[in-house]
This record gives sequence, structure tokens and C-alpha cells, in this order.
Amino acid sequence: MEIASKYNPVSIEEKWYSYWMEKNYFHSEPDEREPYTIVIPPPNVTGVLHMGHMLNNTIQDVLIRRARMQGKNACWVPGTDHASIATESKVVAKLKAEGINKNDLSREEFLEHAWEWKEKHGGIILEQLKKLGASCDWDRTRFTMDEALYDSVIQVFIDLYNKGLIYRGIRMVNWDPKAKTAVSDEEVIHKEIQSKLYYLNYKVEGEDEFITIATTRPETILGDTAVCVHPDDERFAKFKGKKVIVPLVNRAVPVIQDEYVDREFGTGALKITPAHDIHDYEIGLKHKLKSIDIFNDDGSISEKAGLYIGKDRFDVRDEIVDDLKKSGHLNKIEDYINKVGFSERTDEVIEPKLSLQWFLKISELAKDALEVVQNGSIEFHPAKFKNTYRHWMENVRDWNISRQLWWGQRIPVYYLPDGEILVAKNLEEALEKAKTEFNMPDIKAGDLTQDEDVLDTWFSSWLWPISVFDGIRHPENKDVNYYYPTNDLVTAPEIIFFWVARMIMAGNEYRKEIPFKNVYFTGIVRDKLGRKMSKSLGNSPDPLDLIKHFGADGVRVGMLLTSPAGNDLPFDESLVEQGRNFSNKIWNALRLVKGWKIDDKLAQSESNKMGVEWFEARFNQVLNQIEKNFDDYRISEALMATYKLIWDDFCSWYLEIIKPAYQQAIDRPTYEKTIAIFEKLMKLLHPFAPFITEEIWHLLKDREAGDDIIISRTPVSQNFDKSVISNFQFAENIIGGIRTVRREKNIPQKESLMLMLRKGGKSDFALYPLVQKICNIEKVEIVDDKPEGSISFIVGSQEFYIPLTSSIDIDAEIAKLEDELKYTKGFLISVSKKLSNERFVDNAPKAVVDKERQKQSDAEDRIAVIEEQLKNFGK
Repeated sequence: MEIASKYNPVSIEEKWYSYWMEKNYFHSEPDEREPYTIVIPPPNVTGVLHMGHMLNNTIQDVLIRRARMQGKNACWVPGTDHASIATESKVVAKLKAEGINKNDLSREEFLEHAWEWKEKHGGIILEQLKKLGASCDWDRTRFTMDEALYDSVIQVFIDLYNKGLIYRGIRMVNWDPKAKTAVSDEEVIHKEIQSKLYYLNYKVEGEDEFITIATTRPETILGDTAVCVHPDDERFAKFKGKKVIVPLVNRAVPVIQDEYVDREFGTGALKITPAHDIHDYEIGLKHKLKSIDIFNDDGSISEKAGLYIGKDRFDVRDEIVDDLKKSGHLNKIEDYINKVGFSERTDEVIEPKLSLQWFLKISELAKDALEVVQNGSIEFHPAKFKNTYRHWMENVRDWNISRQLWWGQRIPVYYLPDGEILVAKNLEEALEKAKTEFNMPDIKAGDLTQDEDVLDTWFSSWLWPISVFDGIRHPENKDVNYYYPTNDLVTAPEIIFFWVARMIMAGNEYRKEIPFKNVYFTGIVRDKLGRKMSKSLGNSPDPLDLIKHFGADGVRVGMLLTSPAGNDLPFDESLVEQGRNFSNKIWNALRLVKGWKIDDKLAQSESNKMGVEWFEARFNQVLNQIEKNFDDYRISEALMATYKLIWDDFCSWYLEIIKPAYQQAIDRPTYEKTIAIFEKLMKLLHPFAPFITEEIWHLLKDREAGDDIIISRTPVSQNFDKSVISNFQFAENIIGGIRTVRREKNIPQKESLMLMLRKGGKSDFALYPLVQKICNIEKVEIVDDKPEGSISFIVGSQEFYIPLTSSIDIDAEIAKLEDELKYTKGFLISVSKKLSNERFVDNAPKAVVDKERQKQSDAEDRIAVIEEQLKNFGK
């Protein structure tokens, strides 16, 4: 069989992925086998493949392929998330480029454009995952706006509303002025910003005195309704019960007292703007203060502010500072570093804002969701994230589930002409309810108004493990009863609250069962400087380019070698180069083995027999560790063990042991054992490197149709003889000693040597035939004493001697040793001199002194070795 001289991943990967798809190997249907299920963390429908996706989906594919090879019914459900804010902003930008303003469109017209955009651009990322080798059940691909998933979300909203867990109210929310919607606390990224601290004078009403306050947001004075001081702050005691005049707007507001005030910040006096700061809002509620909302939804100044109407908030900041300066109210300005919240989706500065929103009470749901993690029903890998999870779950706030957008599941709430609320799946049901439950027999569809908001994207994805199997609408269907709960979730720790916690809540509520048994948290992929890889920084390579240059297997292996669970991956292109080199190493091993001629008449040599026996023991030893690594979700370590087993043990040792001499044949028993070993190694490697292993599987020997590695059974560790392992380690050390002698004495491998060993100890060691073959030893001889003119080395308690042959230039060796002896003695003198200096020993750091003492000891040892070698030469 002709095997290409170089491994070509591009053509091979395309060939095998198409073949697997044709054979329908990724598809799963419920049957009598044990199910193994993973649901993909649905990427945004707007998304394209990035390095984080590569890592996350490689790990999922490793788990799913291994389960498939264990004989389980493996089902990996793919899909995408409708991503309300991200998608709507993309569609708005597209329309703007075409000269269309969203505000000029009806909701239905806009949604037509959104669906058109989704059909054209959505799903790109899923196609890209195929290049990585992802063995998802593509027939089960889901989208969070599919009819079944959409209806499931609506059904859950109605259920929770009827249970009294969903309510509507005016609350302080994080407002994104660019997206014009509320976002959750978890969707706000806080960044340290170089700001200014403005000190402003508020005149006391009817007096010539001032109270000076400090603020980073002078534009918000337009909404001030109080000035607050600490009740124990004597500096402001005289102002109790008085009022001050807000600069520019000339509004009289009370001076109030509250222990919330930090007396050390600014002047100790705090301006209170209940409509635009969460803490001011709480103080406003407590002291029954008026709230003045001075911002429009787009971040411009509203009519309620009275000044600067319609102008952008940040333009007003500059303008109001000038006006405060002119009016004499600006006391001073200081540089100040503070944390500012930004929208995760649009990178817009968040505006705290009072808004009428829908909320879900989650405190009770959170208790059960915390318990199943605390008691080990769900395990986190690594376990350190349990504490992070517990902290959040013990401090949950009601979930703001409404978003002021059009793309998403529209809230199923309808308003009667008098403002009364009714909740229904659709307009027809709402109309029927109005007629029967509200006794309005003459009401028409046009009299009902549906709520304009959509639900938070996470309100659909929290149902994902259930809704992908249609388990909300049809809780007893065969799919959900078979595949749920799923086995493993692979995700990022950043969404432990957004998604992981909420899925657990939903699972408990709607299946009375946890949604998954294990959560594997990946780390963040970072560049050499430790920065998170991102498009905006321009520090992220294109994953598809990496696959094109290094092969999908090379990229998978390279990334996984250095990505233990929960730890960040410091990415460097040399990693995927290492992965590609590994593929090349295996390919060359295949070419070597398949290039051997077989002689059926040739008996198996003792060294080959020993080599086979050793490798089978070693294989089971390593496999045992790999299985434990998988049990502990130490996937990177499982790959590293597999990598070393193939590169070091198989390629560097085993093949070297059994390799026939140049142009010589190999015996059939050894060859067939080697093919069987190669097969087992490819099975072990397949979950990590699926393409090259399938290719090699079919090149190792002729196979019947359907005999494919993807559905073969993975090896299971067997008992092994530990003495075989320890004996080989002893042989390795002997071989190492002989190689050292060859290297130091410039003796080529082709020149055979004699190996002598002192009688006793390991003189009857069984693996000497193996050592002879690898090291080109002509004869192994037992002696009573060390022969003259020989070099010695010791392994364990056994002493070995190699007589120096006539090809060695004795005079040159002696000269080299004498030069080294002279240099080493000089080095010893300088180190000893330094150590005899009391000032150095007393004042230098202990580590430095210890290092010098080690140098002294090493030099003394080396001198003894050199003098012994010279003695062997008669010097």
C-alpha cells in the first residue's frame, strides 16, 4: 500500500468528515443503550468562530467521541442563540447602511429584516465547527427562536406569572442608551476610568452659607432632590432640617441624614439623585424623596431636566461645568479614578435609570439550585468555582427579564382598555380570556394591546437542556425522558450566573431534576502578554487559518495540551505547531511500520518478545492513568499522557526495540502485535485527533465496510505485571549509560561495543538481549573486576564497564580530560575563595550562599570522576 510521504490534513479532514456525515455516525435516537448527552452552549447567531469556541468545542467533542467509543448512545445537540441585543444592533446597523431608520418601520417590517439577516448570516459558526471536527447531531440543530423553543419560553412565562413569581414594577435598572434597553447586572462590565471629581457649592436657603458636595457626574445635578450627610458628622449638624438650592436649576431640596454616607469621601456631603443612582434610589425610597428622570432612552437630556434638553449627556457634562464655573458654584476639580459600568454587548456607558420592567423572583428557586451543587449532585470542575457560585446564589436579586427590543420572544401580556393585565399565549387566547374571565363579551381584538417588550435572551437559554428535547411543551416525550438529565456541560466561568445557575433553577422547577451532572469550566484563551484574545485588540488569530495551516488535529492537540480545567490558556502559535508535529510523528511511524517486509519463516527474537511484553504492560499502566484523568475531568492531562505514550514509549522506545536491521525483514508475530498496538493507540488518540486516527486506522490493514475507528470500542485498562515495567526502567538506564559513553567518547552507533558487568547484583538480568539490540552491543560478559582501559557507569547497585576500542584516540582523550581537570580545579578554587569570605557568607542571601556551596560540591565530585577516568588510562 502506497502511503504519502507527507501527511496532508486538508484533504484527509474533508474526506473523513464527509464520510462520517454520510454514515450518519453523529445522529442519535433513543434505544436500549446508556445515553450520553451534551448540549452545546449555543453561540450567538451573530457569531463567528473564535479561539474560545475552539477550546470549548474541542473539549466537548473529546467527551462525546470517547463516550461513543465506550458504546454509549452519544448525543451532542448543537444550536444557536437569538442574542436579542447583539442581533438587533447588527440589523439596525445594516438598515442604517441602506438608508433605513428602524423607527420608520413597523415591528413586523423590522422582524422581516431580522429573520432575513438570520437566514443569511446565522449558522455560520456551526458550519465552521465542522472544520474543527465537531461530531454534533446536526439533525437536532436548534435555534432559540424556533417555534418549539419560542412557545416553551412563552409557556414558562405564563406558568411563573400564574405562580406569582413574575411581576411588573418600576425599579432602578442598568440602562444601555445605545441599545435602548435594560440589561442585567451580569451584563455590565466595570472598568477603571481616569475621571474628574467636581466639588460644587450648594447655597443654604435663606443664608450666606454653602454646603460643598463632590460628584463625578455634574450633569445629574439636574435631577437632585436632596443633599445627604451622616447623622454623626458634626460638620453638618447645624444644617439639619434646612434646605439647599441646587445650582442652575434653583430648586430647593432638603438636607437629610443617613448612615449610608461615607464621611471620608469628598466633603462628606452627598447629592441625592434617586432616578439615576442605585444607592440614591434606595435612600430616596427610605426618605420618600421625589425622583426626576433627566435622561431620555438614548442618553440625551429630557424635558424634565429643565435645561440642556435634547443634548447628549457627555456633551452636557462639559457644558454644565463651564456654566457652574461662570455662576460661581464650581469650587474645584480633582483627578479621580473610578469604576464605570459599560454594556457588555455595545460597550456603551451604562446609565442607572428608573424604568417600568418585568421581574422574576428567584430567591426560592436559588435555594434549591444552591443545594444541588453544595451536596455534590452537580459537580464543578475545578471545584473552586463552588465558592463563587455559592456567594452569588446567597445574594441573588430579582431577575429583570424584560428588554426594550423587538427581536426576541415577545412578552405574552395584553392590556385591556382600562389598563388591566391579562396573560395569554396569543391574541386569540387573550381575547377569549377577556370575554370570559373579565366579562367583556363585546371586546374586539383591536381593543387589546400586547406588551412591547421582549424577554431577556437568558430567559430562553435557561430552558436549553429541556427545550431542545421539547420537554416543556411535551414533558413526557421519549427524547426528553431518555436524554435528560444531560451528562456534562462545558462552559466558561463568566456565565456561571447568567446561564449555569439559571439552567439548574429551570431543571429543578420543570423536571424536578438537575439538568446535568458535571460542569467543566474552561479557562480564557490569552495572548503572550496575558490579554484576553479579542477582535478589538487584534491579538486573536483566525481559527480557520490555524486549521488550514496546522490541521484540525494539530490545533485541537496544541490547544488542549496546555489548558487544564478552569485555568487560562496562554496561547502561542508554537502550541499548534507542536500539535502538527505530533501528527507528522505518528504519520512517519506509520510509514516506517508499513514499510517493513515480513518473513513468515523468521522466529520472533528474544528482544522483540521482550519489547512487546514491555509495551503492553506500559500501555495498560498509562491507560489506567488516562482513565483516572477522564474520571477527574483532567482532560489536558489525559491528552499529555496519551501524547507521551505515543511519542516517547511507542515511537522512541518500542519501534526502536523491534525495528529490523537495514534491509532486513521482521517476524510476523512481532509485526502483527505492532499493528494491534498501533490500533489501540489510535483508538486512545481518536477523541483528541479524530481525522489522522481514522486515516491511519484504514491504512494499518484492510477492513470491512463499516469497520471505522469512530465507532470502534475504546481500550479498557487490564492488569499488568509491574515487574515488567520496573525491569524496563532498569534497561532504559543501562541504555542511557551506554549512550552517554558513546556521546562523550564520540563512538558512532554503527561501531559495536562490549558490555561488561561486575558479577552479582543484576548480572542475570533478563533484558540484556534488548539492551544489546538497541545499543549495538556485540557481547555481554560478566567479570569479577573492572578491566583496565574501560569506562564505568553504575545503574542502581550494578556496575557496568565498556572497554575502549582501538578506534578511540587515547592521547586525545587524556588531553581532553586533563584540560577539563585543570579548568574544574581553577573553578573550585574561585568558589572556595568566595565561601571562605566571612562577609560574603554572613551578608549574602541564603539562597545565593547555598548555590555557591552546591557549585563547590559539584566541582569536587567532577574532579573525582575525571581523576578516576585518568587513572583508567594509566595516569
